[in-house]
Amino acid sequence: MEVLWRLGSATVADVTSALPPPPIAYNSVLTTMRILEQKGYVTHEEAGRAFVYRPVVAREDAAQNAVGHLLSRFFDNSAGTLALRLIETGRPSDEELSRLKMLIEQYEEGAE
Repeated sequence: MEVLWRLGSATVADVTSALPPPPIAYNSVLTTMRILEQKGYVTHEEAGRAFVYRPVVAREDAAQNAVGHLLSRFFDNSAGTLALRLIETGRPSDEELSRLKMLIEQYEEGAE
């Protein structure tokens, strides 16, 4: 999806060549593109013998959907538990810590 969001549209060969090493087999990328299309994340148009895929879901919408799935599947729908796990797993940058502090302050102000 990252490649499609960056390029706007691409063939399987384009996606394969745009991925970072180690190389992924063409058939693996093709299978992934077909699955993404079945799930409604991408669509394709025929261009000669190739299919040109393009995203139909915005990055933000896909991220929100993925976080929602993660919350319900692994964290009993608790955003706080997920946030704690993320912070315990890897130290946020100074910028991220500042943003977290600001969001916590806004949340506390709204709760009063």
